[in-house]
Amino acid sequence: MKDKIIAKASEMFLKLGFKSITMDDIAGEMCISKKTIYKYFCNKEILIQESTQLVHKQVHELIESVVAKNHNAIQENFEIRNLFKELFNNSTDSSPVYQLKKHYPEIYQRVLEQEVNQCENWFRENIKKGIAEGLYRKDINIETYVKFYYVLIFHINENTSSEMEAQRIELEALEYHTRAMATPSGITELEKNLLKYN
Repeated sequence: MKDKIIAKASEMFLKLGFKSITMDDIAGEMCISKKTIYKYFCNKEILIQESTQLVHKQVHELIESVVAKNHNAIQENFEIRNLFKELFNNSTDSSPVYQLKKHYPEIYQRVLEQEVNQCENWFRENIKKGIAEGLYRKDINIETYVKFYYVLIFHINENTSSEMEAQRIELEALEYHTRAMATPSGITELEKNLLKYN
């Protein structure tokens, strides 16, 4: 039952926002009593914390499934971006990340600390892969580019309240990031993916 509550709450939080969903809403949606929820979670913050852990795990499993398909480095980035777009497509226009930071800053901080290493690792592996494929230049400082892209993406998500707007700017950030590193064949691949995913 605990896992079912976490799964339903995660779905509702992403769709309708962390602030607007109440324990009553979750209980009503699941056709259980609020007392049943409180048996497992003493307050909404604990439930949000558990829900964000579940979403974090799901996101990383999805990223790993895309990486396992062995696309080239540029296509891989676009596939992952598309995956995020689908994941957050049902949400209200309010960005879940922005809401979490605004209303539950301590939980947001904990999520952020977990994300830093995993995201930086994934960005680093993608850049190395792109260099090996001849899509990114060999002379770039990998660690600097990892930091640049990380700061760009997190700044967008932390400071953009609209999910649609965040997704639009993220696509521009991905193009910016890729153009900065790309070889001529990388630019060709980028243009192809921009046509496909726009």
